[in-house]
Amino acid sequence: MSFQAPISYAQREAPTRSLRSVEYDLLALVTRRLRSAWATRTDDFPGLVRAVTDNQQLWSTLAADVAQPGNSLPAALRARLFYLYQFTAQHSRAVLDGKANVEVLADINTAVMRGLRGEGGAA
Repeated sequence: MSFQAPISYAQREAPTRSLRSVEYDLLALVTRRLRSAWATRTDDFPGLVRAVTDNQQLWSTLAADVAQPGNSLPAALRARLFYLYQFTAQHSRAVLDGKANVEVLADINTAVMRGLRGEGGAA
């Protein structure tokens, strides 16, 4: 082994990412999974349950964040995001009960993603 080996195996530093880009990527991933799981729900209902649960966990985390007193988002936006969390919880139950589809959940995520990109229409 040459002395160059440690250099080639050295871990490269990951570029710094903003919290907005991380939130965007998580919403995009969960949204893709929701739509994919919906398409295969008759053959893989557990996959739909996982996708809906992951979406709900993401929204629960977002709600906990906006409920923190130190959150720097404007109060009105924080309230709208918390309302969306409550709505997604209710709609998720309806999806799993077979009374609704995931499109509303995907649409909400997409609107928030547009807001994170600065395109407007968030929450």
